[in-house]
Amino acid sequence: MSDTALGSEEFVVLVDDRGAAVGTAAKASVHHASTPLHLGFSCYVFDADGRVLMTRRALSKRTWPGVWTNSFCGHPAPDEPIGDAVHRRARQELGLTIERVVCALPDYRYRAVAADGTVENEVCPVYCAAAVGDLHPSPDEVMDYTWVSWPDLRSAAQLPWAISPWAAEQIPLLDASGVV
Repeated sequence: MSDTALGSEEFVVLVDDRGAAVGTAAKASVHHASTPLHLGFSCYVFDADGRVLMTRRALSKRTWPGVWTNSFCGHPAPDEPIGDAVHRRARQELGLTIERVVCALPDYRYRAVAADGTVENEVCPVYCAAAVGDLHPSPDEVMDYTWVSWPDLRSAAQLPWAISPWAAEQIPLLDASGVV
């Protein structure tokens, strides 16, 4: 399913406090000072050497432009299985095929406020995956990227200004989960 499944506009799934779907909304309308709770996901992609891909969000991104974060994030479209959405966004953002996709933090939820007042408010399962082939990031999504060791990433997470607030929270949780 494409992210434009309901027409030319991308939609997100609105959820209640238990994570159950309660409706949909245009993605362009949900990220503001009072963002409704909605479904998203984060993914950390690892290479054959065990390094994790960190990306810097394009300056044209509506939320958190220019911020370093996990490999990629996204929102499943209405009626799209979240695993399918993870694969779709890996192709769209990174031009990358992924395999061995594992949901490491199924119950992760966060709320973060950007400097411009935009709020992220998501039930956001966190995935880990292995990269297959070369990376071809979309310049509309990614302005820079780097592969880092997990210990270096753990250190970066201790400096919350260095990476996105969700990544700074997720990294210690992933570390404690034993999946990484």
